[in-house]
Amino acid sequence: MRVEWSNWLSAAKMLLAPAHPVCLFCGKAHAPSAQTPGICLACESAIPWIKAPRCRTCGRPVGCPDCSRSRQPGPLLYNRSAVSYTSEMREILGQYKYRGNERLAQVLGLMLDRAYNAMQEAMENGSVSRWSYTANQNAVLEADSGLIMGAASPHKIWSSLLPRKRTDRWQADLLVPVPVSSTRLAERGFNQAGQLAAVLAARRGILQLPLLVRTQHTAKQSFKSRAERLADMKHAFAASTDSALQGQFASLLRNSLDSGRPLRIVIVDDIYTTGSTLRACAEALIRQPGGSLEGKVEICSLTWARS
Repeated sequence: MRVEWSNWLSAAKMLLAPAHPVCLFCGKAHAPSAQTPGICLACESAIPWIKAPRCRTCGRPVGCPDCSRSRQPGPLLYNRSAVSYTSEMREILGQYKYRGNERLAQVLGLMLDRAYNAMQEAMENGSVSRWSYTANQNAVLEADSGLIMGAASPHKIWSSLLPRKRTDRWQADLLVPVPVSSTRLAERGFNQAGQLAAVLAARRGILQLPLLVRTQHTAKQSFKSRAERLADMKHAFAASTDSALQGQFASLLRNSLDSGRPLRIVIVDDIYTTGSTLRACAEALIRQPGGSLEGKVEICSLTWARS
């Protein structure tokens, strides 16, 4: 009798106990992760987080021939990514981006938030090599050495380009998602970068504006060489001419410049491969309809994955 009662009690406890939610990564009902809601502890522990980028410019966790190949200044200061683009992460991104599992947007957005933390730390402790940008690229600032080299004429250096005290909390002013073409939007039904940016915007209280438009549809970049990617992206983006968006942007820019610093813009995308897409977006942001914003904005990028 005692055995039967014990079995019945155990069964009752199992029925009354809350069931574990189904993990969005592995599809199994396992104990959930507290740090990354939506996935289980096992999947969270297997994520290839980028905790210590080896390349301080693009955030790559291993040696980076792309950034060491050229040290020419450009409008994109640096990038930070949340995870390495392993085969497992490729599968997750494929579920979200190509197979329409939009439930993953929140999880991937929360993962992107870790990259934002890394960006804050890098900006605050001066651990990134940063370049000022001018049209003729004569003036260069590198925060690591604190040297200003080759300035042909007086060059204004914003205080935000110098290493900060850890008590000075850096915060972006604006998130700009990488746009997709109308063809891609029709195929997928959503812009993956826009959804990731929306999660980060809500979590951090940062304004998000679709300031960029895609001016031409390009074939998928996955199987293209670096040279082909660079050629494809050269004229693929432009600044939006929407008057309402331009009005909001002008107000943000004016307030930032009045406070004595450039406007901090973060471009958001799902993956960084060669950086050609992000650099093209940064170039387009510099070339606003009202004129060039050289010296008035500080542009960085965040991506969910770094290949």
